[in-house]
Amino acid sequence: MSQQPITDLSKLCIHTITTKPWAIEEAAKNFASAGVKGITVWRDTLAGRDIKKTGDMLRDHDLSIVSLCRGGFFPSIDKTKRQAAIDDNRKAIEEAHQLGTNLIVLVCGADPGQSLEDSRQQIQDGIESLIPEASAAGVQLAIEPLHPMYADTRSAINTLAQANDYAKRSIPLG
Repeated sequence: MSQQPITDLSKLCIHTITTKPWAIEEAAKNFASAGVKGITVWRDTLAGRDIKKTGDMLRDHDLSIVSLCRGGFFPSIDKTKRQAAIDDNRKAIEEAHQLGTNLIVLVCGADPGQSLEDSRQQIQDGIESLIPEASAAGVQLAIEPLHPMYADTRSAINTLAQANDYAKRSIPLG
């Protein structure tokens, strides 16, 4: 029995990082012409741009802006770096709101100079500190677990179960 090629790409979402040499306008044009309907915008593609106009341009290409990637990188031994990460995540919330998406992908981070437990607590604290602003902007924070080989610097959240546990603890209860 031969398989038919998949030609309906209407449920596909492509991250702009996967076509990084393309400017966001080129990505929008090419994704749309291929029948792709979803796009995840990496923040680097927004540098120096009018973010609202970029969101409008993407929607003009009939693309649904699934998410903004990425926020996170909360842990650090250095308190100043932890605060800088919180500030950068606040900026990401504003960017997501301006872009017209309601979801930010968090690559949570880790610091090899401290225990995974300390990094995980800083992740929890960081996410909880952003919830009021994210809620006010209508933006959700999605915790992306990464393979354990990335636990040293990229993410101390390494399983879907951990991500779900952190999300449950971060949800306001009333």
